[in-house]
Amino acid sequence: MGNENEYGADQIQILEGLEAVRKRPGMYIGSTSARGLHHLVYEIVDNAVDEALAGYCKNISVTINPDNSITVEDDGRGIPVGLNHKAGKSALEVVYTVLHAGGKFGGGGYKVSGGLHGVGASVVNALSTHLSVEVYRDGKVYYQSYKIGKPDEEVRVIDDCDREKHGTKVTFLPDATIFEETVYDYNTLKQRLRETAFLTKGLRIVLNDARGETMRSHEFHYAGGIKEFVTYLNRSTEALYPDVIYCEGKKDNVYVEVAMQHNDSYNDATYSFVNNIITPEGGTHLAGFRNALTKTFNNYARANKILKDSEAQLSGEDIREGLTAIISVKIEEPQFEGQTKQKLGNSEARGAVDSVVSEQLTYFLEQNPAVAKSICEKSLLAQRAREAARKARDLTRRKTALEGMALPGKLADCSDKDPKNCEIFIVEGDSAGGSAKIARSRATQAILPLRGKILNVEKARLDRIYGNAEIKAMITAFGTGIHEDFDISKLRYDKIIIMTDADVDGAHIATLMLTFLYRFMPDLIKEGHVYLATPPLFKIEKNKNVWYAYDEAELNKILTEIGRDGNNKIQRYKGLGEMDAEQLWETTMDPEKRILKKVLIDEEKTSEIDVTFKTLMGDKVEPRREFIEENAKYVQNLDI
Repeated sequence: MGNENEYGADQIQILEGLEAVRKRPGMYIGSTSARGLHHLVYEIVDNAVDEALAGYCKNISVTINPDNSITVEDDGRGIPVGLNHKAGKSALEVVYTVLHAGGKFGGGGYKVSGGLHGVGASVVNALSTHLSVEVYRDGKVYYQSYKIGKPDEEVRVIDDCDREKHGTKVTFLPDATIFEETVYDYNTLKQRLRETAFLTKGLRIVLNDARGETMRSHEFHYAGGIKEFVTYLNRSTEALYPDVIYCEGKKDNVYVEVAMQHNDSYNDATYSFVNNIITPEGGTHLAGFRNALTKTFNNYARANKILKDSEAQLSGEDIREGLTAIISVKIEEPQFEGQTKQKLGNSEARGAVDSVVSEQLTYFLEQNPAVAKSICEKSLLAQRAREAARKARDLTRRKTALEGMALPGKLADCSDKDPKNCEIFIVEGDSAGGSAKIARSRATQAILPLRGKILNVEKARLDRIYGNAEIKAMITAFGTGIHEDFDISKLRYDKIIIMTDADVDGAHIATLMLTFLYRFMPDLIKEGHVYLATPPLFKIEKNKNVWYAYDEAELNKILTEIGRDGNNKIQRYKGLGEMDAEQLWETTMDPEKRILKKVLIDEEKTSEIDVTFKTLMGDKVEPRREFIEENAKYVQNLDI
């Protein structure tokens, strides 16, 4: 026993080569969940994109093979296969077996690159059961294969090819013992590859899925680059003016590209990228853009008497109402802040973006006075709405201070005052609200019934949102405030649970609620406080025994177990109101038995989430119809 926990020199593990990656995969690809699995594809694709950024690669194809392995092929220069004298083996083998090896260090191979750490290829190799690579160079096809990161053989020539042919083809199968999930999601890859194509002007990326009976394919190729990205993001709204504003330039070794266009919505959808990698938390490049935008529009509005001398300056938020913008910078040595590497820290990026946008936007506004005027007028309306909303907010605050009763009357609050123990159910309709109030555990569960459908915030300005009784009740109950007043430390409940009927109307109400939370309190979702309750679809009775089924598959399983005969009584629940308090507690509210679905935001998919909300909740019918037609065949249990 005595020796077991000894911590001496021999207890320090030296992890050889790629063993370190297998021991701590999360350090290299973020996680071993579905997100990490998809990250493997991005690592290999990013290597090909680096070739495109360097001007050598025009086409990339990504194929999900029937066995769920992935093949990525590009027409770049092909990974060098000659002897790397330092390592004493082929450069190809070095790239796939040595960490921090690649053409991204020392400035010679690539000026800028998305694969920031030079670990991409070797990490994918270490986390794959098998991987093979073919390189087309100088009229020859070079080949090497690996198992769990170790080469099966030396690099060898397996064929001749056309001397004009060049590029790299990689096939890998993720290791099922490492990843919690090993099935690739076509839509996740599609969204990321589409984004990559938008950010790399002229690059063609094809995604194929060979797992079904028929091949599924998408091709992405945008000659207009990020200008087309803005058009794509705005397709579910009406643009305020026809042309996308585009600024491009280089300063202090930072290459800056910005595209933007206002639409008739009320939300700011600005996305920033560094070397094609999204920066969900922004950083210096975003700060430079916002500064340039606010300064340039205020200067223009004052100079052209749209904004009188006596009027307050337009705030950045006023100018960004209804704006869709992409900021893309390419930088040789990006530095990131924070643990998650989601925020750019390079100070030169701020000045570069500010300078390029200020100068080119000033020219654009002078040359397009009609467009400039329409943006300024929209900003002024936003400013007035914000002022009206502020007055409404102050009035509410004053009232509550005077009356000392901040909480909405219809809220049945819980008695425990520690938010960590408390949860609030947002319930549609008074009858379900009544059952929920009886069913709940009074100490820790609060109930807020809402009447009918709440306001669609996708189509409303701030003043209308503050004037809506149902939304006001939610804001007051949660305690955090919204928008710039938002403070998560004031949250009164650890879990916010949306509980609606299991039908199309219930789904619509849940979507309206999620739209409101996503637009005005996104941190509640990001920090994991928002859930959807899952009421059962069926109640099965037989010989005084009762079972509940949450979907058709579970119903069939129960019927198979208890026998399908005339004694079975099956009730299909249309809504929460059909359950008595006891049933509602047992199936949907009891923490021991219920099924809660946590609502999460994948930071890497924010542009696609925005598009989905705009498409589903906006005014345009055509994009909504297309979205439903494209996705309907992948939906199960449509009426849940």
